[in-house]
Amino acid sequence: MTNQRFEDTPRGRQLQAFDRLLDVMDDLREKCPWDRKQTIESLRHLTIEETYELSDAIIRQDMQEIKKEIGDIMLHMVFYAKIASEQKAFDIADVLNSLCEKLIFRHPHIYGDATASTEEEVKQNWERLKLKEGNKSVLGGVPASLPALVKAMRIQEKARGAGFDWDDKSEVWKKVQEELNEFESEFNIADLQSIDHLKATSEFGDLLFSLINFARFIDINPEEALEKTNLKFIDRFQYMEEEASKNGKRLQDLSLNEMDIYWNQAKKR
Repeated sequence: MTNQRFEDTPRGRQLQAFDRLLDVMDDLREKCPWDRKQTIESLRHLTIEETYELSDAIIRQDMQEIKKEIGDIMLHMVFYAKIASEQKAFDIADVLNSLCEKLIFRHPHIYGDATASTEEEVKQNWERLKLKEGNKSVLGGVPASLPALVKAMRIQEKARGAGFDWDDKSEVWKKVQEELNEFESEFNIADLQSIDHLKATSEFGDLLFSLINFARFIDINPEEALEKTNLKFIDRFQYMEEEASKNGKRLQDLSLNEMDIYWNQAKKR
């Protein structure tokens, strides 16, 4: 057995790197005018932006960008804790210890006597324990500011954790068809002037919610699926713009038939 120094082990290098980050954060907070000026409130919108940048990198499966964006978010987490420590509220050790205690409490099948042999049982245990922690509702942990599509996913996942869910995906698909029929009954394409937009909006929301539910049942992440379609559309649309420009034209000067030719070319690439 070798006498390898702890700092040369993977865990040792990780702890050294985290300690280095804390030192850099201390230096920046003391010496940099921009970093000194920041508050928890001023960092909020930047953290949201960094989170979306990480999401973009994950969608692209760009590991180097994922590494970079994780670093940016890590900096923000350390930054928040640094500001809080200056206010005598908490420090990074309090944050990490609190997290560890929560994870241990919510995994009694690992650290206690409970049993959970499937993912669903783990989720159900998780939601029951959150209620014991003081949450008044299973849905209380869904952030109000989440984008609507992501919020719908989280609501459905949490409801499933409480046992409120469909038994079979065929029932969910029937619900999708039912909601589509109800939307059609409110949205008369032949007479747009007579549409009750309030009711049509409500029915369209119900339709989207049911589609998201069906996606969950067939193990499709609707947020990821929609974003991939967005990227695919952007790629094809920009191809049309480039091809039109090569022919000395602007896209808006083309007829729909001419656009269709370019669009089909883009799909075949």
